[in-house]
Amino acid sequence: HYRTEPMNEIEKPLKSANMAEVVQDWYSNFIAVDQEILFELILAANYMDIKPLLDLTCATVASMIKGKSPEDIRKTFNIVNDFTPEEEAQVREENKWCEEA
Repeated sequence: HYRTEPMNEIEKPLKSANMAEVVQDWYSNFIAVDQEILFELILAANYMDIKPLLDLTCATVASMIKGKSPEDIRKTFNIVNDFTPEEEAQVREENKWCEEA
């Protein structure tokens, strides 16, 4: 499909968390897969050096993160928070500039 209808270039930063608003329908439908398959596609695209597929899959992960709080991101990706409350407060303070942008 890529040869007959090349994927639109993915704007950075992403303009939307909805991939259908970022790339054509065929590509957004192609990438609408379970997380496990999505991460396998990322590894495969990287290993086989397929830049358009790597861009698409990584942008999809970025769209899953866009606009979410750290707690929501942990929930989405099943990440355990192993910071103590004090460590988390320190990290938030050190990276306060990030939230201001």
